[in-house]
Amino acid sequence: MPSQTLKVDSVQLEFDGRKILQDIYLDCSTGEVVGLLGRNGCGKSSLLRIIFGSLSCGYKHVSINGQHIIKGYHNNRIAYLPQHNYLPSGIKIQKLAKPFIDPLLWSDFNDQPAYQQHQHKTVGQLSGGELRQLETLMIVYSCADFILLDEPFTHISPVQADDLKIMMEKSAKTKGIIVTDHQYYNVLDVSDRIILLNNGCTRPVKDAADLVTYNYLNKK
Repeated sequence: MPSQTLKVDSVQLEFDGRKILQDIYLDCSTGEVVGLLGRNGCGKSSLLRIIFGSLSCGYKHVSINGQHIIKGYHNNRIAYLPQHNYLPSGIKIQKLAKPFIDPLLWSDFNDQPAYQQHQHKTVGQLSGGELRQLETLMIVYSCADFILLDEPFTHISPVQADDLKIMMEKSAKTKGIIVTDHQYYNVLDVSDRIILLNNGCTRPVKDAADLVTYNYLNKK
């Protein structure tokens, strides 16, 4: 399948007259994982929602291979894992998974231990970590070419995090993935490139020294 590239440019977002996002450029191609880092409240989740199309802003330009995209979720071009749980309770995981999963990927998804173990349970029967792991799996195995993951490592165990990183690396062979999480070490571990969101602007990160320069990490 030919490579595709998602580009996000010139996003402008204000809340109560305060500029949250103002100098944004971000791109991601199928075949790579791009990590998005930034301090609490800097606008990472807002940026992902703008790309997906669930949050309006003053201005944005989002395109895939040069084609302007107004709503990323249209035609399943982009899939988004929000910070909060999105699966309804009281319904078995097996039934919930069917509409989400790309039929071409169903066999691989069906073989995932997390799904095998919990497919006959309802959302309410799962722990927070089990639910987060399954929600992430269902987004990554969707039909979308581009995946936005907001806090996928939250509430999951170190073992589950390692399994998730392996799955993300495998999926990134055919999809483009943008991931953000407060557990920055997991983001650094799984990402091919890092972008830092700082003072409303995106800045490419070459190495850990850049994260110190922009006061994201403390100097050791």
